[in-house]
Amino acid sequence: MKKINIYLISLTLGALILSSCSKSWLNVDPKGTTLESSYYKNAEEAFNGLVSCYDPLGTECWGSDVYACKVGALNSASDDCYAGGASSTDVPTWQAWNNYTVNPAVGIQAAFWGRNFTGVYRVNTLLSKLPNVPMNDSIKARFTAECKFLRAFFYFDLVRLFKNVPLFTAPLAPKDYFDVLQVKPEEIYAQVEKDLNEAIPFLPAAVPKIENGRVTKMAAIALLGKVILYQNNESRMLEAANLFEIVNSSPNYALLADFGQIFRPDNKFNSESIFEIVHTSKAMMGWESWPNFEGSIYTQMCGPRAYVGPTYVASWGFNPLTPELIALMKNDPRYKYTMVNIDSMKLAGVCSYEKGYQNTGYFVAKYAPLKEFYSTIGGDPMLNYPNDIMEIRLADTYLMEAEALVRGGGDQGKAQIYLDMVRTRVKLPSVPATLDNIYKERRLELATEGHRWFDLVRTGKAAAALASKGFTPGKNEILPIPLAELSNTKLVQNPLY
Repeated sequence: MKKINIYLISLTLGALILSSCSKSWLNVDPKGTTLESSYYKNAEEAFNGLVSCYDPLGTECWGSDVYACKVGALNSASDDCYAGGASSTDVPTWQAWNNYTVNPAVGIQAAFWGRNFTGVYRVNTLLSKLPNVPMNDSIKARFTAECKFLRAFFYFDLVRLFKNVPLFTAPLAPKDYFDVLQVKPEEIYAQVEKDLNEAIPFLPAAVPKIENGRVTKMAAIALLGKVILYQNNESRMLEAANLFEIVNSSPNYALLADFGQIFRPDNKFNSESIFEIVHTSKAMMGWESWPNFEGSIYTQMCGPRAYVGPTYVASWGFNPLTPELIALMKNDPRYKYTMVNIDSMKLAGVCSYEKGYQNTGYFVAKYAPLKEFYSTIGGDPMLNYPNDIMEIRLADTYLMEAEALVRGGGDQGKAQIYLDMVRTRVKLPSVPATLDNIYKERRLELATEGHRWFDLVRTGKAAAALASKGFTPGKNEILPIPLAELSNTKLVQNPLY
């Protein structure tokens, strides 16, 4: 009997199961399920379908036992952090990427593949239904644009992580399940750009507070610039820079004066946030809800183990920071907002904690499990942290524009201005806008936010930076196709795996 693949899991059910949702974007209130074949009769049901398309963005767990926090896994693979945890076998998917022993059967790839293709499937389903839904034309156009942004987002992750993936722009017929083929990455990038270009005209410039988390025009423009930048075509760098300039010159955004306020859960969707993935404590979930949590599981994972003391809550000890990052940031003003020195607190006698695997005494501060946000309203508090993931923020687009201008031979003065703005915010002096300085600034500014691994790979610096972790050039720039996806299909494994 043929095996159904993970990325087609929704198709194997024969129907998309949707939860009815409240109109609040943040607070999902399940009320029942309906088969896809009899759904999408009106605007409300189309909206519920749209919510289901956004939902994979916040996936923190996958399958029966996989912690799939995107930021945590990417941190583990980078030179910012180690995997950590209780032991070398704690969350083996992260450990395998941390030490580059990942193989088709062991690693985070099944979760990343499944999450993104689930998103693609849901988007394609809704796009196929929307033309026949009786609803306001302008609202329908916005829903369509949001779907195209999301499909672009999911595929951008897939092509960066796997390079060689199938391309779906419509629901797949059951008879075709096992005959799909991978396409060239250039085709994926072309579709991503097409989706974003088609989405941008119909997305709002801003959204009301109740809709925070829904995509805006500027988020789509920023993502399009990023997609072009990541393709490393020097002849297109000024095209990317022009897109970033639209975002960076928008009155909707401004750098926060206080770097420490960027990631606080009580300061969500601040003036620096361009695209933010929402987590909430209001779902009040317990372990019985696995893997469908709405809170930030990564927050519970990245604090110190068995901690007793002020400010923080005992957590699981993942992603201890590397000595290299610690040394690099020691005299940087962003240091205290990027990492927490628990060893110094212990030495001062103000706390105790258990030193886990690969412990360095330094832990992630940006998503730290703070006592003040430890939920007491219901459910298991460790599963209900409200910390959002800021996928795209203004300092990031400033630095990407500076990079694109330098690489494209554009306005070097403007590149200098954007680099200076990031440094001035934290009271650092100007340095020349060279690529090396811009890349270094990206590491300092965006440390532990999940960008570093992608930056190392796209700039060709991964082999040198990750050699001590076991990185193999020509292989580890991408993940293997999950083993389960190769069974009875025509998919081909990535090289050297």
